[in-house]
Amino acid sequence: MNVTIIGLGLIGGSLALSLRQHGLARRFIGVEQSPAHARRALELGLVDKIEPDLAAAVAQADLVVVAVPMDAMLTVLPAVLDAAGPQQVVIDVGSTKQALLAAVAGHPRRGRFVAVHPMAGTEYSGPDAAVQGLFDGKTVVLCDTEHSDPDAVQLVEKLLQALPMRLLYLDAAAHDLHTAYVSHISHITSFALALTVLEKEKEEQRIFDLASGGFASTVRLAKSSPAMWVPIFRQNRPNVLDVLDEHLHQLQHFRELLAREDYDGLTRQIQQANHIRKILP
Repeated sequence: MNVTIIGLGLIGGSLALSLRQHGLARRFIGVEQSPAHARRALELGLVDKIEPDLAAAVAQADLVVVAVPMDAMLTVLPAVLDAAGPQQVVIDVGSTKQALLAAVAGHPRRGRFVAVHPMAGTEYSGPDAAVQGLFDGKTVVLCDTEHSDPDAVQLVEKLLQALPMRLLYLDAAAHDLHTAYVSHISHITSFALALTVLEKEKEEQRIFDLASGGFASTVRLAKSSPAMWVPIFRQNRPNVLDVLDEHLHQLQHFRELLAREDYDGLTRQIQQANHIRKILP
């Protein structure tokens, strides 16, 4: 199988490594807007060649993976489907789905597209962020598969299970809602925590000296690229605002309890939060 990957960053590059590792594809064609990233992807062996022409890159592939930021996805995916043939399969790996699926809802090749979101990643970006085994044992969400051709869905399922990943099926609205609650708010919280510490602690060496494992793990996501996350927040704005309002409410409640010196109340709040251990051991 020949695979074209459009966008050779963390997810696109890691997917190329995983597909190659498991012998699921024999040739990889890359499309990359950044010349530096294109050169690096070749040096790292993520792809076998760089194809500057999008239509030509699509024409050479059995499977096309669109792995660009979400705002670019709204124009790149329709262009890919324009160039795709009746036997080719196209997937995205985007973190929001409703706007994207609406953008291609009436496309004559809509059936060849399977909407995919692997729940895997790191705080790093670019070709050097690609890692082998990134998807091992992770969940991948397939959205609105009833609008995709059965053979396209079957191919994608087979590849993802071989990585190996756990398959979860959601409609686009449910996907965007639940990822806001679990993933998107985590990034906002990390960005805000980093800004809080940087504002209050002006001595960078003190941050380095005193940051424990807890702080490092909580603020890790603040290293993530704004080019990736601002489009996600924009496209999933209503759901992100909803969960952000609840998060602010919880923070305010903690503040009020501490201000009142209500340590029994704080204990109850923390004990309630501890229930997450039953879900995430």
